[in-house]
Amino acid sequence: MDITVYNVYSKYLKEKFGEKVYKLPISLPITCPNRDGCVGTGGCIYCGEEGGSFENLPNTFSVKEQVERNKDYIKKRYGANKFISYFQSFTNTYMPLEDFKRYVEESIVDDVVGISISTRPDCINDKYLEYLSHIKNKYNQEITIELGLQTVNYHTLKKINRGHTLAEFIDAVIRNKKYGIRTCVHLILNLPWDNMDDTIENAKVLSALEVEEVKLHALYIIDGTELGRMYKKGEVSIISKEEYKERVITFLEYLDEKIVVQRIIGRAPKENSLFVNWNESWWKVRDEIVAKMKDQNTRQGIKCNYLNGLAIKKFKNY
Repeated sequence: MDITVYNVYSKYLKEKFGEKVYKLPISLPITCPNRDGCVGTGGCIYCGEEGGSFENLPNTFSVKEQVERNKDYIKKRYGANKFISYFQSFTNTYMPLEDFKRYVEESIVDDVVGISISTRPDCINDKYLEYLSHIKNKYNQEITIELGLQTVNYHTLKKINRGHTLAEFIDAVIRNKKYGIRTCVHLILNLPWDNMDDTIENAKVLSALEVEEVKLHALYIIDGTELGRMYKKGEVSIISKEEYKERVITFLEYLDEKIVVQRIIGRAPKENSLFVNWNESWWKVRDEIVAKMKDQNTRQGIKCNYLNGLAIKKFKNY
């Protein structure tokens, strides 16, 4: 589908690198500070045993083996030539610095043009960023930190047992910028305790902080998690697909048009799940959102008029 209503990630990559670029998922034998007692136990109430991924190769393979196997597969299937090493599951900066360095350098193989690292806002540290800045310059890699925020509503963050607040997120984004590292923010737009005001504030905070990328997810519910227990007992409910579409459209309207959008709804595992994307294919929901934006003649950034002293603009001397 031709997508022109928002700043699509694949288009950004093609313009930057001259062709399509594919991510190579990497899984490490690690955990999360919200699981091992450092900042909490049990993890986020929606998180299953696989963390943020369900399609990775086993982490018993070395990083280099995972990269090479995935690269060979994608090359054969799609004729791809350029790749991003993507450290995906759990918290990929939550380890000793020397281990982190070793994993990152193993991921830099032929045809890898970027490294993407999924982590938490409270696991961003100057020493790790200084090292990544060195790697960026030495190997000419585009480095992106993918920060799991989920919502700017700090009351909801507490309810979902994130183990951090909005402050740590703001600090992490500022530190990333200091070292020339891109930030991609993960958000869930249909958390049970959020409403449309939170959706708009998500877009405003990301725009004000000038993050480079965003990745939207629809909440899915895994059996055996705390959220799964709450869902089966009727303690939480999920908004309709139509309301989710409205939230995505509104979010994009308030989002700065320069911010790259990696996705507006994610894939999710159906096995052992109680709720996944309203029983629709993720791409169908995406296409419905895009079609609706075109019908409404709207686009990303059309309502991003709130920065740089909105009230002063009445004087027309700015």
